[in-house]
Amino acid sequence: MPHDLNVVLVEPEIPQNTGSIGRLCLATGATLHLVDPLGFEITHAKLKRAGLDYWEHLKVCRHPSLEQFIKSLPPEAPKVFFSKKAGHTLFEHSFQKGTYFIFGKETAGLPDWVINAYPTETVRIPMYDARVRSLNLANAASIGVYEAIRQLGA
Repeated sequence: MPHDLNVVLVEPEIPQNTGSIGRLCLATGATLHLVDPLGFEITHAKLKRAGLDYWEHLKVCRHPSLEQFIKSLPPEAPKVFFSKKAGHTLFEHSFQKGTYFIFGKETAGLPDWVINAYPTETVRIPMYDARVRSLNLANAASIGVYEAIRQLGA
């Protein structure tokens, strides 16, 4: 695909989010990476319903742990970690072809060790009302992927 983007879900817990993100990946030509353990079975009906009949066409890669996934990447692979704890926003980041968009699980986000190890590669999506704790995972993935596509040229 033209941008070779990758969406990485670390220990996703909600099958509907994963199904929606799978649909996003297929629509944008991105590869979906799932880091175990998953909070549901990959055959879960809600995942299939959210992904509709697209799931069979999606490129999905499974990884046994976040540590092993990161170690498997080439050192120069562009990585962007999403966290509300990040010091800068995704709009300040210059995306590259082949970027890995890495999202933590819905209830806990990414582990602190990741955010501390990759401070310049960790971004947040700005929210303008303090009453909002976080965005839905599928919405956040969509915002990130389409911002990269906008920067790289649709």
